[in-house]
Amino acid sequence: MPVTTIAGRDVHVDEEGFLTVYDEWDEDLAKQLAAQIGIDLTDAHWKAIRFLRDDYRTKGETATLRRVTVVGGIPTKELFTLFPKKPAKKMAYIAGLPKPHGCV
Repeated sequence: MPVTTIAGRDVHVDEEGFLTVYDEWDEDLAKQLAAQIGIDLTDAHWKAIRFLRDDYRTKGETATLRRVTVVGGIPTKELFTLFPKKPAKKMAYIAGLPKPHGCV
């Protein structure tokens, strides 16, 4: 499992840069990950990120975009505004979770 340094600390990642160890994530790291992909986090971003983390802890897999919309209550259109082009992938990346199944 590759290790990379982000915000001055070592974290385990997969070949695409997604964190692989749930407990290595924190909000400071999320801010750094978001900055790497050009996203400035707002309260609306945090709502989606926290939903993903809580859902992952319960379900054991990263929520799909549909699940974030239906269960998390965040409209799909809003997710595309917050996380342009590939919202599911970008949300998972910032939340320190594996890429959702079916995400390219």
